[in-house]
Amino acid sequence: MEWLQVRDVLAGDGAGEKACIRGWIHRKRQSKKIAFLVVRDGTDVIQTTVRAGTEPFPEAEKVTIESSVEVEGTVHADARAPGGKELRVEKLRIIGLSDTFPITRDQSTELLMDLRHLWVRSVPMNRVMRLRAAVFQASREYFDTMGFVEVHPPMFITAACEGGSTLFKVPYFGKKAYLTQSSQFYLEALITGLERVYCVAPSFRAEKSRTTRHLTEFWHIEAEEAFCGLEGTMRTQEDLVAHICQTIATRFPEELQAMGRDPEVIAGVKAPFERISYDKSIDILQGRGVDIPWGADLGTKEERELTMEFEQPFFVYHYPAEAKAFYHRLDPEDSSKVLCADMLAPEGHGEIVGGGERTWTIEEIMSRINEEELDTTDYEWYLDLRRYGGVPHAGFGLGAARLIKWICGMEHIRDALPFPRTMNRIYP
Repeated sequence: MEWLQVRDVLAGDGAGEKACIRGWIHRKRQSKKIAFLVVRDGTDVIQTTVRAGTEPFPEAEKVTIESSVEVEGTVHADARAPGGKELRVEKLRIIGLSDTFPITRDQSTELLMDLRHLWVRSVPMNRVMRLRAAVFQASREYFDTMGFVEVHPPMFITAACEGGSTLFKVPYFGKKAYLTQSSQFYLEALITGLERVYCVAPSFRAEKSRTTRHLTEFWHIEAEEAFCGLEGTMRTQEDLVAHICQTIATRFPEELQAMGRDPEVIAGVKAPFERISYDKSIDILQGRGVDIPWGADLGTKEERELTMEFEQPFFVYHYPAEAKAFYHRLDPEDSSKVLCADMLAPEGHGEIVGGGERTWTIEEIMSRINEEELDTTDYEWYLDLRRYGGVPHAGFGLGAARLIKWICGMEHIRDALPFPRTMNRIYP
């Protein structure tokens, strides 16, 4: 017989029809007369029942939690069962008998992190990974619709994009190399041939941060646009995030509800987003009793406090030049500020997107590099982009895990991906 996915069995009209499924034993309970085996595959869970005295009952008694099995039986409606149907078993084959599974209810976070390779099969992680996949799919849908071209920059680099203190140095055949902090520079190179480009790729930051929103390895959704300024890239960012939110709320309302998230809240995220200047953000924070001087970058604490003033994502723009990297273009009307903006998510989540207009003339970029006392030899190829037909351009980087953390209402970013990497976690 044809193997069916559990989702299709539950969705079908086939009460009284035969069905064959395969998966893993998710839950088990039994008496002398009957065994209830909840079977999980990659799509859903279904209750199966095995009666005493039938051929498969000895196998049902022997099978353990997380054993892999093949099950054949008849579908019956049962309002008490998950999904409203159960499979009454006629044949049961144990493929891989599991040892006593080490994860039970009410386990510590540390144990679940140590056993992440087993925890990823849980229903909560299943939901998260499906939502992650949907976020990346929705982002590609948006970019494709808007005429962006997906590209694939390198992960080994020779110069810092976000400051040398957060670079991971790696041996590279006797040469100096690092893991990329961002694909931005390479996207800037590619716009001269393709104009609008994006990539979905990992980035690495050696930040010694023990916060609920920092990872040392994370997936970045980055984009660059030629002939674009600060306002243009903010419009792209808000349209992208709004599209992702609409997609998730429409396609996965049940998953959001299971996570305690109201789908209507996510469906209500629509562009345009509110924009406030850095100056106004400082006024708001100081009015809320936060001790922060003008010129300081907004950290985790400050962003969390600031987001309490908003119910939707919003932008903070025109940061002080001293607080941002050299590639951000100085504001022609006020050289103490740069033409950049961060998108912050409400409810305490903070920055999810960072971007802005890039310094695009050779004179401006050389001035900024000299101010930062950087070695120009590390950036010769990057300078060539300005020497040979440079144009105004802008772009951004969206942290996928941070976006998912906010959409799902999670407390910690480690729950937004299957195998998180932090400064104190690299196993498994």
